[in-house]
Amino acid sequence: MATSPSPKKVLLPIVAGTEPIEASIPIDILRRAGANVTVASAGDALLVEIMYGVKILADELLVDCAAASYDLIVLPGGVPGAANLGGRATLEGIVRKHVEKGGLFAAICAAPPLALASWGLLDGHKATGHPWFVEKFPPKVTAVDANVVVDGNAVTGTGPATSMEFAMALVEQLYGKEKVEQIAKPMLVRYEGGYSMKELNSVEWHCSGTPKVLLPVANGIEEMEAIILVDALRRANADVVVASAEDGVVVTARYGTRIVADVMLDEAADRAPFDLIIVPGGMPGAKTLGGCEQLVALLKKQAEANRPYGAIGAATAHVLEPHGLLKGKKATTCASMAGLLADGGECENRVVVDGNVITSRSPGTAMEYAAAVVEKMMGRDEARRLAEGLLFLS
Repeated sequence: MATSPSPKKVLLPIVAGTEPIEASIPIDILRRAGANVTVASAGDALLVEIMYGVKILADELLVDCAAASYDLIVLPGGVPGAANLGGRATLEGIVRKHVEKGGLFAAICAAPPLALASWGLLDGHKATGHPWFVEKFPPKVTAVDANVVVDGNAVTGTGPATSMEFAMALVEQLYGKEKVEQIAKPMLVRYEGGYSMKELNSVEWHCSGTPKVLLPVANGIEEMEAIILVDALRRANADVVVASAEDGVVVTARYGTRIVADVMLDEAADRAPFDLIIVPGGMPGAKTLGGCEQLVALLKKQAEANRPYGAIGAATAHVLEPHGLLKGKKATTCASMAGLLADGGECENRVVVDGNVITSRSPGTAMEYAAAVVEKMMGRDEARRLAEGLLFLS
């Protein structure tokens, strides 16, 4: 009887200062493709606080990965994460051995110049990186102005907003174009920069001082949706509280990323009111959150006080709709769940704002959603600054 081929093995190291979006999207996408991705801490502990206060529990310590072989090694960027990776002798040894064997290797943002190029592993290659760091490439590297560059076994990318394109390029290298299409289509992936939203019954969102945002999490949520929202909102200087609706602060997301919440939901409830409550999707996470009485009570109080709230993907259908939080409102969700909305929803639109309610469709629309949230809460100028920082402008 024919046996199934072994899954592709991928190593993705993280360290203090790693960019959350640049780590989480490749982890998520490669696991969707079927790869066995090891998230390795390049520090002394499995718990790693990366940029913007995002806390991830790694699968292994990097020192314990030195003897293993991989089909792909991926380095996320970030400041000072990329430089921190570049300074890890253990990682350099692992990657150098991998490259000498002809293995596929990749890096994004500041990691191509500050890690791969600093080790001489991009000599003779064309490569790209974050615009702020391309001047750090040595003369033996040909810098290319492109979102993603594939040159031989080296794949490089520019930054957070191109992480999806970067991750799909890795999937194509490992599995082919057909696999990319299988993943990208249901996620509503698009590579063009910029965002738009359909707004109905426009009202001004008010918050006094620094916006307070509650983002609840549970096992099975979409890690991409949650991490993109936290990253983007904290970039915009919002006070984001990530609260666990489980029995502990460690939440295992849909594709295995272990996110460590800031607090438990009951502790977060003591900090109410919030200027915004925003619920990530993913199954079964959205169902868990929809069944959380404490969260539902917070959302109902939010609605009664005419304060903003929202959801993305499955959370629109499984958290907001069942509890009357979309009554008289237009909303959007993933196409497979549009039938769960009372009026079928506004599923031709990627982001919909109706008064104080903001919804979006899927992981592939999460960055647009985050930018729209920032525009409503903090204004168009702040949203533009966010988009520029993410390299999200077309």
